[in-house]
Amino acid sequence: MRTFRLLDLTLPFPAENLALDEVLLEELDERGGAPILRFWESECLFVVLGRASRVADDVDLVTCEKDGLPILRRASGGGTVLQGPGCLSYAFVLPLEWHSDLASIRTTNRFVLERIAGTLRQWEPTTSVRGINDLAIGDRKISGNAQRRSRNALLLHGTILHGMKADLIARYLKHPSRQPDYRSDRPHRTFLRTLNAPPQAIKQAIASAWNAEPTDSEWPTARMPGMIAAIHARSREES
Repeated sequence: MRTFRLLDLTLPFPAENLALDEVLLEELDERGGAPILRFWESECLFVVLGRASRVADDVDLVTCEKDGLPILRRASGGGTVLQGPGCLSYAFVLPLEWHSDLASIRTTNRFVLERIAGTLRQWEPTTSVRGINDLAIGDRKISGNAQRRSRNALLLHGTILHGMKADLIARYLKHPSRQPDYRSDRPHRTFLRTLNAPPQAIKQAIASAWNAEPTDSEWPTARMPGMIAAIHARSREES
């Protein structure tokens, strides 16, 4: 297997961070290359909708507007999340030909998430893959994930809660209408929890599990303005 390129990079603005995940996918899809593992963690709070999520269903719009939280929409599926301090984001950008388990959404989720779960068990031995694309400690969720697939590559990105409390998430996000069976209709406060581990240690453990090494190669900055504009345009649409 080829060594992963490790990119630990947080950009200043929420839309920039979403855009970078997507331009990395575009670049790998068009030009090929080694797989990429990226980490980032926003310094400000913002809400991110999945591709088919509805603001009215998932977001406390009044509170978000009152507190000045941006509401953006990513290109991948999955549910609505709150991102910001205490929420570590990661992105795997993989050539489809890299491994046979990348052939479908379900097998890709299992392939990637099982390995992440294994690395997190050094802090929480009961960490496992739950539902379709969650990581949980016992029956308490710490991570949600989503995919975007193109002709030759895929993006699997997700979050790990290490310091963001469920009460904060409940302030801005409504109780979801779609939920995995293991949630059992529990509210955010009793369904979500944090992983008690330093974010730098979490990043180092995941990077080691994937043999990811820092690279001096430049990331595709030329694509960023167009992608940022596309994200803002997408975010103004209601589905």
